[in-house]
Amino acid sequence: MDIQEIVSNQQAFFKTQQTKNLKFRKMYLEKLRDIILKNEDLLYEAIHKDFGKSKFDTFTTELSFVLNDIHYYLKNLNSLSKPKKVTTNLSNQIGKSSIHPEPLGCVLVIGAWNYPYQLSLSPMIAALAAGNCCILKPSEIAENTMKVMAKLINENFPPEYLYVYEGGIDKTTELLKLKFDKIFFTGSTKVGKIVYKAAAEHLTPVVLELGGKSPAIITKDADLEVAAKRIVWGKFLNAGQTCVAPDYLLVEEAIHEQFLEMLRKYITEFKYESGSEQYTRIINRKNFDRLIKLIDQEKIYFGGNFDETKLHIEPTILHNVTWEDDVMQEEIFGPILPVITFTHFNPVLNTILDHEKPLAAYLFTHNSEEKEAFTSKLSFGGGCINDVIMHLGNERLPFGGVGASGIGNYHGKYGFEAFSHQKSILEKATWGEPNIKYPPYSEKKLSWIKKLL
Repeated sequence: MDIQEIVSNQQAFFKTQQTKNLKFRKMYLEKLRDIILKNEDLLYEAIHKDFGKSKFDTFTTELSFVLNDIHYYLKNLNSLSKPKKVTTNLSNQIGKSSIHPEPLGCVLVIGAWNYPYQLSLSPMIAALAAGNCCILKPSEIAENTMKVMAKLINENFPPEYLYVYEGGIDKTTELLKLKFDKIFFTGSTKVGKIVYKAAAEHLTPVVLELGGKSPAIITKDADLEVAAKRIVWGKFLNAGQTCVAPDYLLVEEAIHEQFLEMLRKYITEFKYESGSEQYTRIINRKNFDRLIKLIDQEKIYFGGNFDETKLHIEPTILHNVTWEDDVMQEEIFGPILPVITFTHFNPVLNTILDHEKPLAAYLFTHNSEEKEAFTSKLSFGGGCINDVIMHLGNERLPFGGVGASGIGNYHGKYGFEAFSHQKSILEKATWGEPNIKYPPYSEKKLSWIKKLL
């Protein structure tokens, strides 16, 4: 079926008002949940073919997010969809005011390859929960997961309501020529600009979940063991192919050598090695070659080995790194961790401020002044103090970027709101209205207007 025809059918189906019915939405959310649970092994098999991801990592970082999203919306859909009463101001008395969330229409979700289930299905679920029809375009780079999502959804959902469109860049380009009521994109800043430009042709609003170089700061007042353990886990999870992974470390000079040794210890202890269940490979040769070029052999503190036949890169720590090094000029998105030292806390915050706003930022310290300065001074999408990545696991926190790292956010109620329009309604009584706003005007009326307004 032609994609233009599918989009037209979705636009027509939305006008039937069926998707506004809460029972309709819940029925299909429950159906999606059941399909995922029934086909869990098929989903594990597909992602393992794409880049060797284990069942453990696939469930904890992908399917658990998706299933929790469904559970959240099934539990909270009634309250999220309910009109909200707000105070009516004096000049609009006698009246009552309310805000009515309503779905936008036919939306496009463009997923990313690094967490292909989570980053495709989670925004799609939010769109359906909000009452929209949806076209899902997963990343073709993770080809097997794209195919399994297309199979499971297209065989079980009516295409006029939900459809997975397979294909590469040409198919995405084709989609972006069409008019949608919202576009949700997860991916690189470079491609995000292309999506934003295409959306502007139709005045289509967007959510752009992008990336950037997310710093992790470790001061002498940190619990170094905890910091090292959590950073190693967060950085080398998915072989570093995580948009909110610590991209680089800023380590206070006084604890620099001690902390490097702790990082080495935990990398070894966690058995992040080629062929391990704990460690994935790089998604493709293009990304593998790009990452290898970022490893400065003279600055390797640990690791640096790789297997080009298996697309495995050993967890690699680079030390004596400067802001001018190649590895600091782009988002790494792989298992390479550059370490820069600093002597004073506030100047290092100023240096971060001189760069683009990152998607995430992390601070390890027990110093309350450092926590306050980090939170109030730096601008970033979201982050943690004394942990990494885990802010994504709280559906009550919005997830999204700022500046070059993205536009808009989602998760929990924020996902529902991302795919909804907040419609304002003022209902007025037909009695008791004074005539002061109506002509003919007078100085006395103006005096009363000034008091009222």
